[in-house]
Amino acid sequence: MPELLARGYQVRAMVRDNSAQYRERWPQAQIALADALKIEELTEPLKGIHTAYYLMHSLLKGPKEFETVDLQAAVNFRKAAEENKIKRIIYLGGLGDRKISHSHHLQSRMAVAEELKRGEVPVTILRAAIIIGSGSASYEIMNHLARKLWVVPLPYWVHHRCQPIAIRDVIKYLVGVLEVPETAGEEFDIGGKDVLTYKKMLKSFAGYLNKKRLLIPLPFFSISLSAYVTSLLTPVPAPIIKCLMEGLKDDVVCKDDRIRKILPFDPLTYKEAIELAVSREEQDMVDTRWSDAYPRDHAVAVKLHELSERPIYTTSHSLLTTKNPSCLFASVCKIGGKERWYHSNWMWRLRGSADRMLLGVGTARSRKSYSRLAVGDVIDFWRIEDFQTDCRLLLRSEMKMPGSGWLEFKIEKIDDQHSLSVTNYFHTTGLWGKVYWYTFMPFHHFIFRHLIERIEDNSRIEQ
Repeated sequence: MPELLARGYQVRAMVRDNSAQYRERWPQAQIALADALKIEELTEPLKGIHTAYYLMHSLLKGPKEFETVDLQAAVNFRKAAEENKIKRIIYLGGLGDRKISHSHHLQSRMAVAEELKRGEVPVTILRAAIIIGSGSASYEIMNHLARKLWVVPLPYWVHHRCQPIAIRDVIKYLVGVLEVPETAGEEFDIGGKDVLTYKKMLKSFAGYLNKKRLLIPLPFFSISLSAYVTSLLTPVPAPIIKCLMEGLKDDVVCKDDRIRKILPFDPLTYKEAIELAVSREEQDMVDTRWSDAYPRDHAVAVKLHELSERPIYTTSHSLLTTKNPSCLFASVCKIGGKERWYHSNWMWRLRGSADRMLLGVGTARSRKSYSRLAVGDVIDFWRIEDFQTDCRLLLRSEMKMPGSGWLEFKIEKIDDQHSLSVTNYFHTTGLWGKVYWYTFMPFHHFIFRHLIERIEDNSRIEQ
């Protein structure tokens, strides 16, 4: 999106969530609301479009569902594209051989490509292996394993070869084929400069971080168990890891380099891709992250203001302070980052660990940026539902629990002072929800009282 807009194109983004975050992120673009699984919703967004980038997938649905959903979305999109007389479709798929691939994920990517090609609209297909970029699931898995484990157990097929590519090079190819009309109706393999085994990739990543790691291939390897264990060590959930691990069973290397002659630039090496990804994180400049879209269907979750009546289960704590509201709010916005939760961090980690063991999101997601927040951003096992500068921060829980929960921070003026408050809302209609609430209620006073006290202590008086 930023590259297309910077080059002067008129761009329309089709999204499922009617959130202000997209308009704030891309104010120059048009935002269209639609669900590709509902063909009747695709007509309006595709009106007047010359070229459509097809970048959708349903990996978050998990191994049992995503193939069917992926194919249905492709069928709907192909038909809608034909009806609107779109001139081109550009599709980013997976590298591999469908006939011999062991990966359901890669097979699904290839099936989508074949479905799009069945239509009258010319399709340009780009096939890539692992894409290295800050915020991607593959990158975060390798990053956390390399940083946390002294001994890294690996599947026995780590000798298979891969041709990873930097996200910057992927964007060059995506925009490049748009500007070269003769690429319409063609298929291309895209990859970086290096061809490495998966073992070498992880070893090189650890080497870049100056970490010495012992990598041990295991003769017996359960993908389901390994995905679950890996999910406990990284921010990425088990369903995504399982789908990605299946792809490790194949060699994914470019079979032709025709695209290099059409778009003649020198791709980055694997090490250069890692350096750029790590640099973006260190500079706190990660634009997008896999957690922006996880858990699935989070965008349609019930909002606090959409409840027919106010939740009856609430806990609220407040204090009066003479400190500046901007400073107080800035302190509030540091939660879940480097400051963590200011107080009782072990309790937050324990709750997050329990959630992760139940295949929930846990606290390992942390946050995309340590210096800025926006509606839709993730903070540990919360997602920002409302953000009003110097006034209100509303978080919606994405934990596994028998009900819906919110955490609200508010700053209000009272005479010559300001009230800083935190309120925990819980909505449930079942017996287990009531048991859950009363089980944890004794901890609320201890946690939230100290939380707002520490927030107030850590806020600065403006000079």
